[in-house]
Amino acid sequence: MDIKFDRFASVLFLAMGVLFMIGSRHIASSSYGSVVGPDIFPFILGIILVLLSVRLFWETFLTRGSNAKKEKLEYKPFLIIFATTFIYILTLETIGYVITTFLFLFVCYQTMERANLLKSIIISALFSAGVFYLYVEVLKGTLPGWPIWF
Repeated sequence: MDIKFDRFASVLFLAMGVLFMIGSRHIASSSYGSVVGPDIFPFILGIILVLLSVRLFWETFLTRGSNAKKEKLEYKPFLIIFATTFIYILTLETIGYVITTFLFLFVCYQTMERANLLKSIIISALFSAGVFYLYVEVLKGTLPGWPIWF
């Protein structure tokens, strides 16, 4: 753990979380055919990001006195997940939420832990289908559905 990097990252994420919360206030509070407005999700993400960054900042002060050893940075998993996120953003509208989210989560889980393929498939499928069902059916929101050719 690099204390200086963690402290810098926590301040950066705190600012990003606050900007998410401020920016979400400028989004319309409801959309056509949806009870849940598009401003809710970014605002909640901003709150979560602020809380996690405050916790990280606090932990940097708790571990300051301890002898923390520096860990080797792993660039390959970071670049794989970064590229997967970029592809996810580009294909969400055309392929649909369930398929794109399943593939995104599957690639991310396999990047982090290659050992258990079946577990990654089950978690990715349950999460993407579960969130789609909860958001569309229960909360009456709208998400990109299935592709036209499906």
